[in-house]
Amino acid sequence: MNKITSIDSNSILKDALSLMNKDGYGVCYVLQKNKLVGMMTDGDIRRSLLNGISLTDKVKKVMNKNFFSLPLGTSTKKIQSSLEKYKFIPIINEQGELVSTVNNKSYHNIPLVQPLFNGNEKKYLTECIETGWISSQGSFVSKFEKIFSEYSSSPNTLAVSNGTSALHLAICALGIGKGDEVIIPDFTFAAVINAVIYSGAKPIIIDVNRDDMTIDSSLIEKNITKKTKAIIAVHLYGYSSDMQKIMKIAKKHKLYVIEDCAEALGTFYKGKHVGTEGDAATFSFFGNKTISTGEGGMLQFKRKKHLNLAKKLRDHGMSQNKRYWHEEIGFNYRLTNLQSAVGVAQMERIDFFVKRKREIAKTYDSYLSAFDKLSLPKDGKYIKNSYWLYTVLLDESISIYRDKIISFLTKSDIEVRPTFNPLHKMPPYIKYKPKNPLSNSVSFSKRGISLPTSINMTKEEIQFVCDRLVMAIHRCIN
Repeated sequence: MNKITSIDSNSILKDALSLMNKDGYGVCYVLQKNKLVGMMTDGDIRRSLLNGISLTDKVKKVMNKNFFSLPLGTSTKKIQSSLEKYKFIPIINEQGELVSTVNNKSYHNIPLVQPLFNGNEKKYLTECIETGWISSQGSFVSKFEKIFSEYSSSPNTLAVSNGTSALHLAICALGIGKGDEVIIPDFTFAAVINAVIYSGAKPIIIDVNRDDMTIDSSLIEKNITKKTKAIIAVHLYGYSSDMQKIMKIAKKHKLYVIEDCAEALGTFYKGKHVGTEGDAATFSFFGNKTISTGEGGMLQFKRKKHLNLAKKLRDHGMSQNKRYWHEEIGFNYRLTNLQSAVGVAQMERIDFFVKRKREIAKTYDSYLSAFDKLSLPKDGKYIKNSYWLYTVLLDESISIYRDKIISFLTKSDIEVRPTFNPLHKMPPYIKYKPKNPLSNSVSFSKRGISLPTSINMTKEEIQFVCDRLVMAIHRCIN
């Protein structure tokens, strides 16, 4: 939003013209008792002079009373669509007072995550279109699986329609279903619990660690029963779960482990990419992920037999050797050749993307590390964080202001988002709430704010986000 050039309605046109010349935009907003009553451009003044108006006449004789404005708090999408029609738009509060302005030359917001498609995406998409291979058949599907497999060091890789379908397929391919139990963290995106429920199994919700928001491995064994079949370890916001402890428990009790890596592409645990420890691993390529295909996902298995079953289930349960012969009740979870083409181009730059994410995090650290009211994300002893989102935690003493702080940042055209709600508190999952408290999950849900981490963020934009964040906190507590 821009500096406001305004003038009182009883001022003269000469003064208004002088202000416009200094402003550089050639527009002036007219106020009466602090309320916006009109606006005009230098062109309006020139035309009025040709019609006999004098520079010593008052502004209110020339101002345009039929102006377009938007209320404070208008969404970025609405502002952007309005700027397609209007060059200058005043932003007013409920009292009709002018609080800010936007124009189509300088307006831009800071998105949470914006995909970057300046590699070979257009070239590969054009190849798909020109050859006619646009659906789930085509060379880019296998190319995407291969390049992803090489990066993650997992040989059994399968491209799927999205991260949720990857989770569902993983559960089904491991033979988990009705009568089984799957241990999951309370603090995560709902796709995790949904996928368990889709399969007919029962989700067993446990709390997360106080230090890193990932599943609390010390609680896993306490929740294992004869029905327990698997553990889903979610690597959250780019940070890895403690896979060494989780795998030790799983081995002892002969349980499957599924790693949800939707938010952790580029994250390494003990020098190995996440997703290689468990029996299965899932990834997401939604529009806000580190690489994006719009929608899309990847599934990996430790064992070839699970990959083969998942491949069959992904393709309607159809035999790999006989067309239209269905051996299982399957799904349509296939990724298109078009999406895979974008995925290949994105993976060609994955090292750059992850490097930039870590550079952005380091820049945030430099501005926010001295502020004692915030806990910042970090690397772990064995963990190289990919910082999908830079998620800060407010001190408990100011957590009641979290939503107000988010509102302030949003009104500053900074897209941020709160951390996840605890699964056990939401209507569809209340019946799965355990007897034991889930205090860490509840705390994180009230204190967390995810800040923008677009690959092409500038240092100045990061500084602006930090300045506004600190300003919002000070306004709330003072």
